[in-house]
Amino acid sequence: MRKNLTRWRRAVRIGLAVAVAATLTGGGLAANPDRASAVIRVAEFVAECQFSHRLPDDPIVLPALPGASHSHDFFGNRATDAFSTYQSLLGATGNCNPAPDISSYWVPTLFRGNTAIVPSGITFYYLGEVNNPAAIRSTPVGLKIVAGNSRATGPSDSIARWSCLHHGEVPPSKNFVVCPAGSMLETYLDFPQCWNGRDLDSADHKSHMAYPVAGNCPAAYPVILSKLRMVLRYPVSGDTSQLRLSSGAGYTFHGDFFNVWPPAEMDRRIRNCINVVVKCGPNGNPI
Repeated sequence: MRKNLTRWRRAVRIGLAVAVAATLTGGGLAANPDRASAVIRVAEFVAECQFSHRLPDDPIVLPALPGASHSHDFFGNRATDAFSTYQSLLGATGNCNPAPDISSYWVPTLFRGNTAIVPSGITFYYLGEVNNPAAIRSTPVGLKIVAGNSRATGPSDSIARWSCLHHGEVPPSKNFVVCPAGSMLETYLDFPQCWNGRDLDSADHKSHMAYPVAGNCPAAYPVILSKLRMVLRYPVSGDTSQLRLSSGAGYTFHGDFFNVWPPAEMDRRIRNCINVVVKCGPNGNPI
C-alpha cells in the first residue's frame, strides 16, 4: 500500500506540473515538444492529513445544529463539530503534516452498502494555477469555503471527479467508476480561489468566492488566493453498484474547508513557494 501511495503521489505531482506548465507557457508540452526536457516549475505546497472522526455535523452549512447534517468524514483538526468556530479550532490539535496546519477539512462519508469506507490517503494541495502567481495572497484566517454540490440531481449539476489510481485508461467521471483489482478509487475537488476581499463566509457559503476565468479572477473578486485541491484515495475497486455517499450519488461529492493555518506559516509558503513558482513539501521548503 505504501509503495502504491508513493507512486500515486509522484504521478499526481507530474500531472500537476504538466498542467501548470501548460498554463504558464500558453500551451502544453505536446504543443512545444522542444520543451519536453526542460525543468518544469510548479507553484505548490501540500498538507498530508489523516482521517480524524465522523459526525452528522457541518459547522459551515448547519452551525450549532448537531446531528442535522448527513454524515461527514473530518480530516485535520480533531475538534471539529457543529459548534466549531475559528477560536475553538485554534485551541485544538490536528493530524496533518505539517503539524502547524490545524485547519478543518471535511467531505461526505462514502459507504458500500451500510459500511463506511475510510479514505486511505488524504492530500491537500495548495496551488498557484493562475496567470499571475506573484499576485496570489495568503488565505485569510477563518475563511470558510465550500466546493461541489451536495444537492446535485445529475452530473450536469456537479464538479465532482472520480478516477482510478494508476489507471488512466479508465475515463474519469462525475460518478463512481469501476477500478481494476489492485487499484483504488480516487477523487479530487478544486475549491474556488478568488475572494471578494471582505467576507469570510456568505449566506449561501459560496457567494464570497469565485473560480478564475481563463486564469484571471473576476473583477468582483479581486483577491487571488492559492487554489486548494482536495485529493482522496479510497481502498475500493471493482463493482460500484453498492457505493453511495451520505449525500447521495457520486456526483453529489463536495468538500468544506475552514482555514486555521497560522498566518506566519501560510505567509511563508505563499512567499517562498507560490509567488515564485516553486514546488514545496509539507514543511514549506522547496523540494
